Amino acid sequence: MTVKKSFVQRFLNITEKVGNALPHPATLFALFALITLLFSGIAYWVGWSAVHPGTGAKVEAISLLSRDGFHRILLEMVDNFTGFAPLGIVLVAMLGIGVAEGSGLIGAGIRLLVLSAPKKILTFVLVFSGIISNLAADVGYVLLIPLAGIVFKAVGRHPITGMAAAFAGVSGGFSANLLLGTVDPLLAGLSEEAAQIVDPEYLVNPTANYYFMVVSTFIIAVIGTVITERIVAPRLGDYSDGDRKDEMEKLSRKEKFGLLWAGISVLLLTALILAGLIPENGFLRGDDGSVLQSPVIRGVVAWLFIFAMVGGVVYGIVTGKFRNDSDVAEGMAESMKTLAVYLVLVFFAAQFVAYFKWSNLGLIMAIKGAGFLTALNVGLIPLIILFILFAATMNMFMGSASAKWALLAPIFIPIFMFMGYSPELAQVVYRIGDSVTNIVSPMMSFFALIIAFIQKYDKNAGIGTVIATMLPYSIGFFIAWTILIVLWVWIGLPLGPDAGLYYNG
Repeated sequence: MTVKKSFVQRFLNITEKVGNALPHPATLFALFALITLLFSGIAYWVGWSAVHPGTGAKVEAISLLSRDGFHRILLEMVDNFTGFAPLGIVLVAMLGIGVAEGSGLIGAGIRLLVLSAPKKILTFVLVFSGIISNLAADVGYVLLIPLAGIVFKAVGRHPITGMAAAFAGVSGGFSANLLLGTVDPLLAGLSEEAAQIVDPEYLVNPTANYYFMVVSTFIIAVIGTVITERIVAPRLGDYSDGDRKDEMEKLSRKEKFGLLWAGISVLLLTALILAGLIPENGFLRGDDGSVLQSPVIRGVVAWLFIFAMVGGVVYGIVTGKFRNDSDVAEGMAESMKTLAVYLVLVFFAAQFVAYFKWSNLGLIMAIKGAGFLTALNVGLIPLIILFILFAATMNMFMGSASAKWALLAPIFIPIFMFMGYSPELAQVVYRIGDSVTNIVSPMMSFFALIIAFIQKYDKNAGIGTVIATMLPYSIGFFIAWTILIVLWVWIGLPLGPDAGLYYNG
């Protein structure tokens, strides 16, 4: 009996087929780079430009089809690749994770999780953990998402379903959390500069959107869980790699002993960190004495490497998996082999992103679009919705949240303030729009890595697979977050400590 597919499933299947009918992702990024070169020349020849609203400077399209452009392409090709933001993060993190995986620590930990965690809340736990992982910068991308695939496969479910749930939390839930992360003071600083265009004495605190973030954490986690179970899981169906499904063996006494000592080593490292952070003059505090600017927060990838390395080595020694230093090095080497496809994708993706930035095409698009939105002169609720849509659209062209806000804050914060609404409100509306399309934007720094992760379980997967799988989350998060902010404004709740909705200048 053939089960009739729903309209949503048919639409997503068509989206995936169309997307995957495109060339290999590496080829596609190469084509994007070539198209950018072509359009940079056309935009330059027609004199396409815009006036930066923050500085008043004229931003002109720069042709890369020129002598200088050609020289820059050749001279900076290597730097584009090696300087691509996620590359170093992924490589360093995977070195540590390789030790933890090679020792058997990760496998034992996953078995312990799967055997002890209630299966009914596993999806919710993954989405929720993804949201919380944003405290540790980009760790969620390189650690949680691949682990989610392993966990789902271990319980007999499709691994891509687990990875999608984790990815939705990590990237789609970027503007939700229970605690402040590194992005909060960064965005607040940009908001404060923009607010001082209107009011030179106005201050924006890093906690500006804290109350809204906390509530959003649970709403996004629930919505992400529902979408996973009702749309993504039924569409992906069962998973079979041709092998017999392994039974989940209980941990042996030696493995439990290894986990115990690995846990003790991790606790000792944690105690060291706390000893360096808790005192006001702690040796791990930032130069300004703050925790948010400390090497613990800003160097979280290095700490991930250290924790995984120490925990893995301790576990490997206790269980007998590691007998010498060569075994440890072999674990690192094995983890690097899994990144071969990712390195190819990153090379071309890095060139495309660099060309797009050099040409000023993304910047001009943002300025033109913002000017059009401003000219509409609508009320607050329509402005909120349009601003969310605009920020979400810009996210498809500019991947950095801070770079976009540096451009858009001087435009929209004064607009909100002149209308009698606070900079904190403008900031939270922007953050919603920036988050909801992260999971479907090829400009998102880790998009190529997600493709590589998924190809572990589906060799034919491509950009279409990722977009079709994640599109329901993007739509669901947009609807839920828009309703939440509209209700928030309607009720008149503060967005954070001493951060109201209104501006009385």
